[in-house]
Amino acid sequence: MKFWALLLPVALAGADKLVIPAGLDAYLPVPDGNPITREKVELGKKLFFDTRLSRDHSVSCATCHVPKLAFTDDRPLSVGVAGRLGNRRVPRIINRGYGKSFFWDGRAATLEEQVLEPVQNPKEMDMTLEEAAARTGLSIQAIQQALASYVRTILSGDSPYDRYLLGDLNALTEPQRAGLRLFRGRAGCTACHLGPNLTDERFHNTGIGAPGEEGRMAATGRAHDRGAFKTPSLREAARTPPYMHDGSLESLEEVIEFYDRGGRPNAALDAEIRELKLTAVEKAAIVRFLGALSGTVRDGM
Repeated sequence: MKFWALLLPVALAGADKLVIPAGLDAYLPVPDGNPITREKVELGKKLFFDTRLSRDHSVSCATCHVPKLAFTDDRPLSVGVAGRLGNRRVPRIINRGYGKSFFWDGRAATLEEQVLEPVQNPKEMDMTLEEAAARTGLSIQAIQQALASYVRTILSGDSPYDRYLLGDLNALTEPQRAGLRLFRGRAGCTACHLGPNLTDERFHNTGIGAPGEEGRMAATGRAHDRGAFKTPSLREAARTPPYMHDGSLESLEEVIEFYDRGGRPNAALDAEIRELKLTAVEKAAIVRFLGALSGTVRDGM
């Protein structure tokens, strides 16, 4: 069960206008057991930047989820304590309060589950929850609820695309409008990237990744989920390369070329992935449209 928390004071965050994405109203789904309060959000923000949550005091949540980079970083793979290399690209965590599941393989069902995993991951922060609680003088539940509450306030909106959807027809340039038509039409991008957050919150095999990589199958145990990874939101994507769950594509141009070729063939390739045969002008238009999905990023209350 969930109740709906009015997000107006969160979205404002001291600004003069809302940053809620077009299509999402000013309400945010919040679990009954963790209502948002200013105190929890402020504590969560402090913990997000607190290196005491890592074994050697070298990293915090913000080390990988860098605010000025839409709460991701610029590396192909995450880097944790003692320079340990992770297995996946750091995801952007904007608008994740609207998420249906978390991590590239969807193994966490709630933000409350998600926020504790990096603390315990030996390749990330390498702490036990008991150690983290002792270092901060807080209970495990207090850490969990505060971090989840803060992450819910990390929002991206007020992009040219949002303003266009709200009726400002001049918010997009003609090349961007051409890109939007292709995005919705012949390029088939909306098969996966749809809705206010431009993600279906589902899992797809595009052929990206190491041969035999489990992906979603690691969480579900279902063979048909092998190699499937979560569709990321495209908000702020244009300014946060590299791309894909393994960070293997360095630019949006490379991403468009990858999909234009029909992905990478394998036995479990998603049915929506097919050769597109776009022209150079069409590819450029889609890239320009993706640039219109970057807007204002806010956090906190």
